[in-house]
Amino acid sequence: MRLEKGYAFDTEGGEVSLGDLFRGRSQLLVYHFMFDLDWDEGCPSCSSLADGSTGTHLHLQKHDVAFTAVSRGPLEKLLAYRDRMGWTFPWASSGRSDFNYDFHVTIDASMAPVEYNYRDQAQLEAADTAWRGWSGEMPGMSAFALEDGDVYHTYSAYARGFDALWTMWQWLDRAPLGRNEGDLTWFHRHDHYEASYR
Repeated sequence: MRLEKGYAFDTEGGEVSLGDLFRGRSQLLVYHFMFDLDWDEGCPSCSSLADGSTGTHLHLQKHDVAFTAVSRGPLEKLLAYRDRMGWTFPWASSGRSDFNYDFHVTIDASMAPVEYNYRDQAQLEAADTAWRGWSGEMPGMSAFALEDGDVYHTYSAYARGFDALWTMWQWLDRAPLGRNEGDLTWFHRHDHYEASYR
């Protein structure tokens, strides 16, 4: 779907458009990293996924695919967190645009109709009443193509739809006990583990 709306992002190189995030390539993959405006740290789950992405973006670039994490948080917080975690991929702030709302990774009924993982508010509530009145950041990924100066949205995935990109799950799926997820409190940001676990 060709995008008619323009979006502004804050990056290390200044303010750019969605088309600029392609950095001369014809394809763009965006990781919707959960980092709210008021947070000082990124989401632990998103951080775990990002641990497996830091070197991958270099290979993607060589194959005509740009990769960028995008969050609503202020750029200075995003870059400080990226440095703390030792990641190298590009990160952009969408905090001054509707990008996160339009791609359904920031839920706020006052800004846009609630939709997540291709379900509207009624469908989400029917599946889980906890969605009633819910707002906040959600994870996802989106793919875009650039052709003759026009940007096209080609794909998005949310929730379990992009588990295959989370390398931790791929390894655990092959472990004797599998994911054995439980309440998900067993994993943390990698710099929060005790030295004996590193």
